[in-house]
Amino acid sequence: MDNIEQHLAPLLQFFSGQPWLQGAAIIIVTFLFASLISWLIFRILKFLTNKTKSFVDDRLLAIARPPIYYSLLITGFSTGINRMPLSEKLTDYLIFGFKTLGVIIWMIALIRFSKIVLQQLAWGAKNKNIRLVQPQTLPLFDNLSKLIIVAVAVYVIFQIWGIDMTAWLASAGIVGIAVGFAAKDTLANLFSGVFILADTPYKIGDYVVLDGNQRGKVTHIGLRSTRLLTRDDVEVTVPNSIMGNSKVTNQSGGPHPKFRIRVKVGVAYGTDIDEVEAILMKIADEEPLIVKYPEPRVRFRQFGASSLDFELLGWIENPELRGRALHSLNSKVYKQFNDKGIEIPFAKQDLYIKELPKVK
Repeated sequence: MDNIEQHLAPLLQFFSGQPWLQGAAIIIVTFLFASLISWLIFRILKFLTNKTKSFVDDRLLAIARPPIYYSLLITGFSTGINRMPLSEKLTDYLIFGFKTLGVIIWMIALIRFSKIVLQQLAWGAKNKNIRLVQPQTLPLFDNLSKLIIVAVAVYVIFQIWGIDMTAWLASAGIVGIAVGFAAKDTLANLFSGVFILADTPYKIGDYVVLDGNQRGKVTHIGLRSTRLLTRDDVEVTVPNSIMGNSKVTNQSGGPHPKFRIRVKVGVAYGTDIDEVEAILMKIADEEPLIVKYPEPRVRFRQFGASSLDFELLGWIENPELRGRALHSLNSKVYKQFNDKGIEIPFAKQDLYIKELPKVK
């Protein structure tokens, strides 16, 4: 404030003895100066940012202009009001109010700024491995940054108005302990949800299998629960604390979302195993649901109790097609073996009667 008064000393000298006019003059001059400076500087910066290919700098420039402009206005208004012959209490209230308004304006600008920066960190890098923030964890970091900025803004506002934070922090600690005991299950789900979003053991669209053989497609990952859509089109909501403490098999994980299916079939002893392998490979090659890479394959697994056990291995695009692919392959294997006269043995028992009871 003293610097403003020093620069406006000739104007204040002109209105010497008239504090109301001095204060009004400071406010008017500050308004004109802030408007001119912000228009001139940001017009030059806008000209420079238009030469870049990125739109991020344009968005950041648009965010930075309002808080800088209003900060200049608030400084000038506070200086002008301090010059006016108002009561000390009213002057303090007005100045504190202007400062509080400035903190709120900067808080909103910083929230918008942090959101753009996090989005750039999550989506800007072409290589997924060097991204500082992963897209699936973007909401977590966004909410965390908002919480920190709001907390700092509230602390600064309390300091402006001279409010002692000790009693508030003590009260918040007691309330936090009580809420923690009352909502321990909810907090457990909340922390588990944070860890799931950060660790990303699965993502939306993945097919997962839980400990209880519950299988479904992940449709939503929230801070409290995860939702699965089963093959029966039934939505199951699982608390995140259970998801975090259970063994979760992600069938869509790995280097690609493709899923391998197995068709097990046994043939009678004495069957030509080369013919069996050729038939199974032909069935896999002609099946449209089986992908060409990785290539399907046939394995002769073992000599069973009453059969030679084979296994046809093939990959499908995603686990959702498992049931349809198995149905098609099993049907074709059964029909082809019947046409070729290949016996598929089944469990049977032979009963030998040593002797019949004598009839009296």
